[in-house]
Amino acid sequence: MMTELPVEQVRTLLAVVDEGTFDAAAAALHVTPSAVSQRVKALEQRTGRVLLQRTRPVRPTESGAVLVRFARQLARLERDAWGELGLDGTGEATRVSVAVNADSLATWFLPALSQVADLCFELHREDEDHTAALLREGLVMAAVTSSPDPVPGCAVRPLGRMRYLPVAAPEFVADRLAGRPAAQALAGAPVVVFDRKDDFQDDFARRLGHASAGPFRHQVPTSEGFLDAVVAGLGWGMVPEVQAGPLLARGRLTVLVPGEHTDVALYWQQWRLHSPALAALADAVTATAARALRR
Repeated sequence: MMTELPVEQVRTLLAVVDEGTFDAAAAALHVTPSAVSQRVKALEQRTGRVLLQRTRPVRPTESGAVLVRFARQLARLERDAWGELGLDGTGEATRVSVAVNADSLATWFLPALSQVADLCFELHREDEDHTAALLREGLVMAAVTSSPDPVPGCAVRPLGRMRYLPVAAPEFVADRLAGRPAAQALAGAPVVVFDRKDDFQDDFARRLGHASAGPFRHQVPTSEGFLDAVVAGLGWGMVPEVQAGPLLARGRLTVLVPGEHTDVALYWQQWRLHSPALAALADAVTATAARALRR
């Protein structure tokens, strides 16, 4: 019966995934490519599973992702232990990798990071419906996600609800909707979307009885650019209330269907580790979200 995972083999697997090739991992670990290959094969034999897809770059299989996540957690615990002992002489800042959706990144998330001292952040921007996948693959330590279901090995905290409003520029309403009620006209009107995965506007249109939003779509893959495109009159879109509010007050945007909105519940998921760095970050994120999001 297997009782342990050899740390050297697990770290080698992580190096291969991070570096993308066996040769690059060998250079990073200061060993030969043959040694890297032997360690990975030994780990696969020990677990009885294929752990890597031998592509370029190398990618972990589902089983490999479990061990990659374990390797990152092990490295995090080791760094925390050295730090608590006062023996961290590497000179490197403590690095924390986080997945966050674009709208949170553009509105409330960065002020949370500014409250945490002595941490170096590596942010991965991804849709809130997909950030949990980065946790599952072991690519990040924490994530802002729309899923309340914890990824294995992770803890979950509710953050609040981000409200989105269906808005457009007043000129767009006058020119494109031609005086018709927006609820009737949106299906044929130009629309702004974030990327090809973005079905947020379609979901809203379906709530109004349409099959989807219109086929004439502008794809703008940044939160700030998305807002600018709507303000410029390229199309209508679902914009976070916190971004739309000041522009609504100045008359540069108008709500297309008064009283209608979409709320997205957000959650903080992070590795279930006793890590001072992760704990400090989680406290800052939840406190900032409590002020910025709807409860």
